[in-house]
Amino acid sequence: MQQQRIHFTQKLEELRMHIIRMAALTEKAVQDSVRAYLENNTDLAESVIMGDVGVNEMEDAIDAFNLELLALDQPMASDLRFIVGSMRLTVNLERIGDEAVNLAHRTLFLSTRPPLPSNPRMEQLAMHVQDMLAKAVRAFVDGDTALAADICGMDHRADELSIKVLKECINTMVEETRIVERSVHVIMASRHLERIGDLATNLAEAVVFIKEGQSIKHRCKG
Repeated sequence: MQQQRIHFTQKLEELRMHIIRMAALTEKAVQDSVRAYLENNTDLAESVIMGDVGVNEMEDAIDAFNLELLALDQPMASDLRFIVGSMRLTVNLERIGDEAVNLAHRTLFLSTRPPLPSNPRMEQLAMHVQDMLAKAVRAFVDGDTALAADICGMDHRADELSIKVLKECINTMVEETRIVERSVHVIMASRHLERIGDLATNLAEAVVFIKEGQSIKHRCKG
């Protein structure tokens, strides 16, 4: 029995490492998509789009690993929390990867049009949600529920910045109707970034669930 427990613990650690690798891949996708957008780098945007298959494959592999753990072993309550929590983590990591791809597509479209005036709010929003994601990943790696709780408060700021981008784009469209189409894509780009912030908050919620067995969904807001 003790040998079985040791073996199961080793497999849980293997699962943890799979999630960390997926998180690292997803973080890089977000970083690259943001850089591609801010620098109008179409090659990097294409790279993000092509690389999404790797994130999807990792999600499938982790799902299969989780199902194997549930089918072949008898996990304790804390083990079940980790497995269920890891399922939540991988779903949200995959969705973050999708939003990085969406942002890359906006970059490709905008690269075919004349550049819009600089919008500092977009850069602020991009930096903020990247910080949220990095902290969410670190909270999982370290099992840090206090850091996870901090991310809940950060989501409010991401929402505020997204709204400011929207208002500034609307003002610009009113002043010059020729740039309406491009401004709409900027608004959508800001929505992709804001969504990454939402999903990073979901990661933080999963960390709290894994460590404390508490569900803070719908309460993790600033």
